[in-house]
Amino acid sequence: MRVLHSPWRRSMLALLAAAAAVMALAVRPADASVPGTPSGWSLVWSDDFTGAAGSLPSSTNWIIDTGHSYPGGPSNWGTGEIQNYTANPANVSLDGSGNLRITPIGSGQNWTSARIETRRTDFKPEAGRILRIEGRIQMPNVTGDAALGYWPAFWALGSPYRGNYQNWPAIGEFDIMENVNGINSVWGVLHCGVNPGGACGETNGIGASRACPGSTCQSAFHTYRFEWDRSVTPNQLRWYVDGQQFHSISQSQLDATTWSNMTSHAGYFILLNVAMGGGFPNGVAGFSTPTSATVSGRPMVVDYVAVWQSGATSSPPPSSPPPGGVDARSTIQAEAYQAQSGTQTETTQDAGGGQNVGYISNGDWLRYDGVNFGSTAARQFKARVASGAAAGVSGLVQVRLDSPTATPIGDFAVGNTGGWQTWTTIPANIAPTTGTHTVYLTFSSGQPADFVNLNWFTFATS
Repeated sequence: MRVLHSPWRRSMLALLAAAAAVMALAVRPADASVPGTPSGWSLVWSDDFTGAAGSLPSSTNWIIDTGHSYPGGPSNWGTGEIQNYTANPANVSLDGSGNLRITPIGSGQNWTSARIETRRTDFKPEAGRILRIEGRIQMPNVTGDAALGYWPAFWALGSPYRGNYQNWPAIGEFDIMENVNGINSVWGVLHCGVNPGGACGETNGIGASRACPGSTCQSAFHTYRFEWDRSVTPNQLRWYVDGQQFHSISQSQLDATTWSNMTSHAGYFILLNVAMGGGFPNGVAGFSTPTSATVSGRPMVVDYVAVWQSGATSSPPPSSPPPGGVDARSTIQAEAYQAQSGTQTETTQDAGGGQNVGYISNGDWLRYDGVNFGSTAARQFKARVASGAAAGVSGLVQVRLDSPTATPIGDFAVGNTGGWQTWTTIPANIAPTTGTHTVYLTFSSGQPADFVNLNWFTFATS
């Protein structure tokens, strides 16, 4: 329940009464690494948070969100939570023993904490396979009045949400582990469809909860797992704690459009955070949180996060292109990517309207699957770009095939065009190209500032 939520209905408390304690599972050491890949599965991605004490999590794997919202996104992250997210090691850092700690600090209505999300946005099972997202986590070790307002979470959002913050909940949200107010319970929730109401009953979503097996959620590590199963018909979504299933949703419970909207895009990115206050903790408590009794400095501790897929897999798993692929000679809208890194979409003022991809800087990239060049070689790349970069700031728009690190087949330089919505079309020669490829547009500059917006591109024989 992480985006655009209103307070949870008091009826959610009834879920707690149904939770039952069960036999404790063996507890692994706090500094254990990612467990071995189960037989019949392949490791897609993982992080065991190995590193020096006080260091930030890997920038290769994670983006650290800061502030009270995404740029242009809903205030207070859409949930009413009050904390300011930071990249301060006091709020988010490795502990030197193989764990990540996310630590809220503050009092009253003034709190800082942390929220991180994977750079990868393409976690999705291939057809006929099962995707497993798993983390071993100890919730903040605080209970009672001292825990009021604490809201730790391990969850995933549909990739189209990155850069476009008005498409929730249609793009899907899987809450793998949520907890509020130090209650000994884990919630698993699906958000989908429209808000309010819709197939998932927003803003609550379709959820279930139970007590952690054996030791409480707050006093010990537990393993939280979500599975997206495309090996069965209808497909299934399943939630587990310490290997024990406590929630499931069948594709048959949702209408075809709702299911397609949350499953037909490139995939999901994973998030870890500890919020303070907001709709969920306030709804369960029945009053505003945190309070004067809430204590500071109790971290959520994460041993590892890992993603597996049943059977053999590629990394990253490719998205399925439409039949026949995308015609390379058509006008390919920039925002129609299957995956991206570092960019955002925005409303364009260029002819034809719609959106453009903006806020592009050094190291960012866009991925387009199944681009069909045909049997006659394309030899030119044209792109519609705009730039309001400062004097002396420029960079390269590069075209690469099948890998973001492949040698570019062509590129062009772009600097200030007169404004971020002052558009021009720039051509560039490329190496002769035929067949069907994954096209990566990569962006390179000698400095960190944004240097270009992109509206569309195409390829031509001359």
